[in-house]
Amino acid sequence: MNYLSTRGGMPPARFCDILLGGLAPDGGLVMPERYPQVDADTLAAWRNLPYPELAFEIVRLYADDIAPDDLRAMTAAAYSAEVFGSTEVTPLSSLGEGLHLLHLSNGPTLAFKDIAMQLLGRLFEHVLARDARELNILGATSGDTGSAAEYAMRGRRGVRVFMLSPYGRMSPFQAAQMYSLADPNIYNIAVPGVFDDAQDMVKAVSNDLAFKNRFAIGTVNSINWARVVAQVVYYFKGYFAATRANDQRVSFTVPSGNFGNVLAGHIAR
Repeated sequence: MNYLSTRGGMPPARFCDILLGGLAPDGGLVMPERYPQVDADTLAAWRNLPYPELAFEIVRLYADDIAPDDLRAMTAAAYSAEVFGSTEVTPLSSLGEGLHLLHLSNGPTLAFKDIAMQLLGRLFEHVLARDARELNILGATSGDTGSAAEYAMRGRRGVRVFMLSPYGRMSPFQAAQMYSLADPNIYNIAVPGVFDDAQDMVKAVSNDLAFKNRFAIGTVNSINWARVVAQVVYYFKGYFAATRANDQRVSFTVPSGNFGNVLAGHIAR
């Protein structure tokens, strides 16, 4: 699978080449050259897979430059009962006839972003170790992204996280999640002002390609393709849980800020 920039200025690259970078060098979003199509037989084979195996089957379509045994080990570790408190990972509850709720808040920080971040941390560590590299992640958060990223990256070899947050403007719960971490690779930076002030700093760094390359700066926000594709998995899992046969149709209602969550649903469709 090759990846391209939405602005057309990046030569085709493989999954491991774009994993750590965030935006493309020309400032565009990194996207796959095509979306793999899943036929009826494959869909039927996926229906009863446990979450880690389903994640492996979907992600490997996009990350075909990672050895299958390595990728399977990462999805098994990321989506374990130890991490998510249940082998279901994203259980489905019925609220009434034809109405269901997909639970995406069973991860370590109780945010849906844990689901993608837990795999992202393992992917980062794998590629950095393979290439003998290090990465500095710079991010901005108003709460859930920062804590999910820090819990996914804490203790990961070759990764340091510098997370900017608005001073005094997060919930006490989220502030406690982030500021109580004592891992030596996690750095919390409180910024006077609002979230947009912190985000502007991250955007300024992201737009300075020479600076990014010099200090090996990456990102984990919703522009990271690996995070998007990890979210595709729970749309399949939710569909299977809400239906009994693959000719049934469902509609998803998705709370979405930066569009990354519902984008994953569009890709799944």
